[in-house]
Amino acid sequence: MAAREVKPTRSELLEIKKRIKLTKSGYKILKMKRDGLIIEFFKILEQAKEVRMKITKDYELAMGKIATANAVDGTIAVKSAAFALRLHPEITLRSKNIMGLVVPEIETNSIKSTIDQRGYGVIGTSTHIDDATAAFESLVETLVQAAEIETTMKKLLDEIEKTKRRVNALEYKVIPELEAAESFIELRLEEMERENTFRLKRIKDKAGAREVETAS
Repeated sequence: MAAREVKPTRSELLEIKKRIKLTKSGYKILKMKRDGLIIEFFKILEQAKEVRMKITKDYELAMGKIATANAVDGTIAVKSAAFALRLHPEITLRSKNIMGLVVPEIETNSIKSTIDQRGYGVIGTSTHIDDATAAFESLVETLVQAAEIETTMKKLLDEIEKTKRRVNALEYKVIPELEAAESFIELRLEEMERENTFRLKRIKDKAGAREVETAS
């Protein structure tokens, strides 16, 4: 809004003042939201660091266990045990709210299983296959947790950027333009008031001069 595009009237001045008040109120709310989102982001960031370290640890453990199982029981026995699995992991996707932002909440079922649920016979396999199975189940659980955290982080980052742009637009463009328009209208109204005062004074002076001439 260019200052000179507004009408220099008192009603327009009242409207501008009202808009400035509402805009500044919205600006404060958006700043609070941005700051809150940033705090939440750093909380999630700490969780992300921890889960990434856990993924590395779980992966290395699982690969070590499967290597041992392959060496002791043989590749064919390990593959047979893998294909014998009866349970299928289930993932339930829900949502939760963080500072007005909807983020995913993932719940998993049937990832970890007991020996009798795995489908392969205890006879003919060693405990190394059980250890490898348990290790990979833990790895899958950690990966699901990481997926939830990483998605939440991405959504938070996008929302922070969006809110930041809106805050900057209000602070550096919208509010200064409204205040400039307010100043312009007040200045023009003052000028018009002075012009009216001067005009009335001239009319009064002329009227007084005519009275003097008539009296003489």
